[in-house]
Amino acid sequence: MLRKYIVIAPVSLSIALLVIGCYENKASQCQRLIKVVNEGNSLIDKNKGQQVVTSVQLSKDLEVITISIEQLNFTDPKLKEFQSRFVKVFNNLSQAIAKAARALGSAKAAEASPPGREKLQKARTEIDTALTAAAKSAGKESDALVKQINTYCNEP
Repeated sequence: MLRKYIVIAPVSLSIALLVIGCYENKASQCQRLIKVVNEGNSLIDKNKGQQVVTSVQLSKDLEVITISIEQLNFTDPKLKEFQSRFVKVFNNLSQAIAKAARALGSAKAAEASPPGREKLQKARTEIDTALTAAAKSAGKESDALVKQINTYCNEP
């Protein structure tokens, strides 16, 4: 009978340690989310979108970041909420940058004539509107989310 317990106890302990080791804790889930968000923010900082090609590529890169965030698998309900909110932020930024890129492309194609100047002015307005809206809404939301997630992830 004692031999049975000598075998069962280590096996049970091993199984328990294996299960605990495989379980991803809050800190590691936070790190995964923060890593992908930082990649997206780094893309924005690095490629401010001065050129059409750069803006189009930045928009596509942000779509990839959005998908990467969507694919993160969290067990923590609060992190799932942060995940959903970051998906919206990066999706909105991607769309705004794509719209600005299209307008920039239109501005570059404008001719030096009265209708061309009108087209250029319209494109400038679209660029300003798209990027200003993105900076105000998505930028503020992102900043607030970063603060909230840092606070949450640093809680014991």
